[in-house]
Amino acid sequence: MEPKDYKSDQYVRWCPGCGDHAALNCLHKAMARLDVPPHQMAVISGIGCSSRLPYYMNSYGFHTIHGRGAAIATGVKTARPDLSVWLVTGDGDCLAIGGNHFIHAVRRNVDINIALFNNRIYGLTKGQYSPTSARGFVSKSSPYGTVEDPFVPAELTLGARGTFFARALDVDLPNLTDVFEISARHKGASVVEVLVNCVIFNNGTHSALTDREYRADRTVFLRHGEKILFGKNNERGIVLNGLKLKAVTIGQDGYTLDDILVHDAHETDNTLHLMLAMMGTGTSLLPVAMGVIRDVAAPTYDESVHAQIAEVQAKKPERTLRDMLLAGEKWEIV
Repeated sequence: MEPKDYKSDQYVRWCPGCGDHAALNCLHKAMARLDVPPHQMAVISGIGCSSRLPYYMNSYGFHTIHGRGAAIATGVKTARPDLSVWLVTGDGDCLAIGGNHFIHAVRRNVDINIALFNNRIYGLTKGQYSPTSARGFVSKSSPYGTVEDPFVPAELTLGARGTFFARALDVDLPNLTDVFEISARHKGASVVEVLVNCVIFNNGTHSALTDREYRADRTVFLRHGEKILFGKNNERGIVLNGLKLKAVTIGQDGYTLDDILVHDAHETDNTLHLMLAMMGTGTSLLPVAMGVIRDVAAPTYDESVHAQIAEVQAKKPERTLRDMLLAGEKWEIV
C-alpha cells in the first residue's frame, strides 16, 4: 500500500497553515506502513476541526456527534473486531463533552487508535477556551482570562489506567508518523496527543516547543530501551533524584552517561511514565516528553467480550434468539 491509497478525493477544508494538515499527511503514511487495506479500516470522529478528517480518508468513516466518537468507535470495534478502528478527535470534543466516553474507552482498553489533536482552543466555533487552555488564557469565552487549570491528556489517560500514551509535534513529521504506526500496532486503547497549531485562533500555542532554535533543549524524544537524552548534541539527560526527575548535563556535577535513565515503555507500573508525561507542565523547567511514553500489554475489551460470548455459547444449547426466547417457562392455551 502507498499513502495515496488512503487519500480520498475530497478537498481538505482546513485553514492554510493548520497543524491538522501535517497530522493527516502522517496518518496516511503510517497507514501505508501498516499495510492494512482501506476497506478494513474505519475512521470515526465527533465534532470539531479535527473531526473533518474521515472525509479525507479513502476508508470507511463515521462523522458522529459532539463528544460521542469514543462511544461509536467502541461499538464499531466490538461489532467488527476485524477492522482497524481510528478515533480522530480534538481537545474540546474529546476532553469536554466527550470526557466521560474517553476515559471509559481507555479504562476498558478497547482496541482503538485515538488521535487527539490538541490546539488548546475551540477552533470550529471560533475561539473559545478549551479544557487544555492554560489558566489565565484570554479568549472569546474568557475575556478576562480563564480561572481553571487545564487537563493534561497524558495524566488523564494514565489516571484511567491507559496502556498506551504517546505525544508528538505537528511539525515533526518523521516522528509523528512513527508514533502513529507504533500506536496502531498496540493491542488496546492507544492515545496519541498531537500538539497542533491553530493558525487563526491560537497561533503559536506550541511555539516554545516547535521553534527549531529551542526544540532540542525544550523537548526530549523517548524511545524504549534508550537513554533519555536531549539537547542539540545529546549532552543533557534525565536522572531520578530521590522521588523527582532532574535534568542534568553529562560531565558536570559528577553526572556521567551511566546515571541517565533508560526509558522502559513496557513497565506495567505507570509511576515513572506519569512523571515523564508531566515534565514541562505547570512550573516544571524540565523538557516536554515526546514519543511513546507508555506501551503495555493488557487484555482488550473487544477480545474479552467475544471470548465471553464463545464461552457462554459453548455451555448453552441455544444458538438463536428464538431458541433463547423459547427456552424458559412456557404454556399453551387451548
